[in-house]
Formats: sequence, structure tokens, C-alpha cells
Amino acid sequence: MSIKRSALKGIAVAAVASFALTACGGGGSEAAPSETLNTEEDVTIVFNWWGNDDRADKYEEAIDLFEKEYPNITVQTGFQAWDDYWSSRNTEAAGSSLPDVMQMDLSYLRQYGSTNQLLNLDGQIGTALDVDGLDSSLLDAGKLDGSQYGIATSSNTLAMFYNPDLLEQVGVEPLEPDYTWDDLNTFITDVSAAGASMDPVIYGSVDYTGTFWFFLQWLVQQGIEPFTEDGQLNFTREDMAEWLNTAEPIRTPVDATYPIARGTQLLPLGGFTVNETASEMSWDNFLAGYSADSGSDNLQMLPIPSNADGEKKMFLKPSMLLSASANSEHPAAAATLIDFLINDPEVGRIFGTSKGVPAVQAQRDAMVLEEGSVDARVVAYEESVAELATEAAPLPVQGFGTIEAEFKRLGEEFAYRNITVDEFVDQWFSEAEMSVGQG
Repeated sequence: MSIKRSALKGIAVAAVASFALTACGGGGSEAAPSETLNTEEDVTIVFNWWGNDDRADKYEEAIDLFEKEYPNITVQTGFQAWDDYWSSRNTEAAGSSLPDVMQMDLSYLRQYGSTNQLLNLDGQIGTALDVDGLDSSLLDAGKLDGSQYGIATSSNTLAMFYNPDLLEQVGVEPLEPDYTWDDLNTFITDVSAAGASMDPVIYGSVDYTGTFWFFLQWLVQQGIEPFTEDGQLNFTREDMAEWLNTAEPIRTPVDATYPIARGTQLLPLGGFTVNETASEMSWDNFLAGYSADSGSDNLQMLPIPSNADGEKKMFLKPSMLLSASANSEHPAAAATLIDFLINDPEVGRIFGTSKGVPAVQAQRDAMVLEEGSVDARVVAYEESVAELATEAAPLPVQGFGTIEAEFKRLGEEFAYRNITVDEFVDQWFSEAEMSVGQG
């Protein structure tokens, strides 16, 4: 973890009870009273995020600008890798001592917001916090029971990445934008068959059913809202089995999927980034990393597969949000920092699309988009699929991180052919029954 300007309070890691979340359902705390920032009072607030050194450099540059505009506010900053970040937040939450401002992921919003850990920002909106520039769907994604607990900084949506150079090598045409899940299966099978004699072997893709967010997107396409408003599952065992069986044509009679053992060997890279698979579905802001790791500036993006009825029913998902601690002694200063980070045009220029496409138009307009650059291509992609993004992003349930991790684990076991579809479903629902909305 990197720390800026003055040392943060030490984090007691040893012998601290895990974050026991007790509330179920929607939002927790009442809105803090509307409070105007007192510019005559010197205050210090803490801001933490997850990410790498590059993100840290960008945040430090943005915080320098903030402190120049608000000289009475000193911001202490720290960052960690994803897993360590949430471990630290769990420890802090157990003692009601979360940072004044923290980077928040949609997967954890209900977990922290429904247990009185996050500041209800309703009282700050219109005073210290201006949200007029946010699209309503992105703003709503940060709400629990109608109250605001997180503010989207940026958005992303799913894309099908493909490598035209590999497709040319194997002699397979790219998919058309209106392709279906069946078309995707045919494409994967054709590429793997054509690439089987090459060295290294080229595959069509991994088994795409092992990613939880892809399953949620498929549910939305079926007209199923994955979770209820009170934070429970809204899909059945049969739904999950149907999803897993969607990719059966790429498993039998010949397994056309990228070998899981090879994928594990390559970590943290993958088949797509070492140019051994021709396609991969992921979030659109992965383009920068994919391009850098693969050494290719020719990677392309398509929308996700259409459902059988021809509908895509995509959704924009906040790639991350900013939240404040319910126990912050300086809620107006915390809200002012959030406001600056989501609205200031110069911050938009600093970050570009590294956190996703900025949620506010003023920041998008401030980006320097060189033709053909990663930023320009990600923005162009989201603009091109805007009319296809007709649905709201599912709001994850309490315990989402656990059930998503279990889905990933079972997906790997399934890819090794150690378990059947029915065993996958039974084991996942057993975990979900213990983890979702418990307390």
C-alpha cells in the first residue's frame, strides 16, 4: 500500500473478527443532514482505492488539483491490490472506521450500504455533491431503497473481443454484429478446428459459461431480473443449468474450448493475451490491458451475442463508484471530494478511460482522444452500443463476492471435467443458500 502526505492510522490486521454483516435487504443509514462545506475550517480526510501504480499516479495528480482548489482540505491517500483492499475494508468495517471516501465496487455496495457502513448521500446532493451530469441509469445503480450510497465515476459494458490477425491465420471470418449464442458456438468450433494443426494451437475461446457476470447478462436477455429488490436470488437451478448447457456444442463431441490447465499455467495472462485464442468476452475497458499484453493494436470489439429473439438487452455497469463512510467526521468534505473526482474536467483528462468511460459528459469532453487510440476506441464502442444497452445493471445481493467466487471456482472444476452440470448447480446453490442475504 502506498501512503501520501502523512501516515494513515495503522490497520490492525491480527486477531480481528471478520466483518459480520447483519442487515438484510436495502439501504441502511438515514441521510446525513444537508451540510455546506466550511472553507474556513481545516480538515483532513482519508481516501482509499484499489489499483496499480498507474492508477495511483493519476489519483495523486487529481488530488493535487483538488487540494489547490480546496486548500482547507488535506487528503491522505492509500491504495492496495483488489484482494488486499477488501480485506482491509472488512477489518475497518468491523470497527466502524472505513475511510472518509473509498472506491466502491457494485458487487459490494449492498454489503456495506445495507449495514450502516456507508454515508447516505441524499443530504449532500444539491449542496456539496452535484449529480446532474450523470445518466439516470448510472445514478440509480448507486442506490439502495431509493437512497444514494455510491456515485458512479465511470461505466463499462460487455464486449466480445476478437483478434483479426489470428482469424486470418486460421481462415475464419469474424462474427457479424447480430450474431447469436448459437453463432458464437459455431465460430468457436470452427476456429478451434482450423487452428488445431498450428503451433501453437489456436482456439476459438475459453468456455464462456464459467463467468458469473456473463450468466447474469444472459438472464437479463431471458427477461429475468437476477435479484429481487430485497436482495434475494430471482433465478432457479433450471436457469443456471440451461446457461451451462448453452456451451455444450463447443464441448462435445470434440472439445473446442481453450484448455483450462494451459490457462492456469499462463496466469495472470490468458489465452487471448498470448494470442492462443481468437476471441474473449469481457468488459470493454479491458481493451488497454489486452492490447498491451498481446502486443497487438488491432484487437476489435463486437457487442455480446443476441438472444434467440435477436435482442441483446445489454446494460451499462458502473465500472466503479465512490462512497463515503457513515462515520466520517467530515461528510461535506467527503462529498466535495467525490464531486470533484466525478465532475472536474481535468480529472477526466487525467484518467481517460483507464477506469472506464467517464460517467459525466464534461469529463468525456475533456479527454484527449487521438484517432485509433485505446481511449477513442472504447468511447466509440460504448457510443455504438448505446441503443442496445436497454436494461439496468443488476444490483448485486449481499454476499455477492462469495457467490461470484464460488461460481468461478466451480467453473474451473467444470472446465477440468471434474464435475457435471448438475453437480455445479447443486454446489453453487448450497453456497448461495448460506451466503446470500444472511444475518
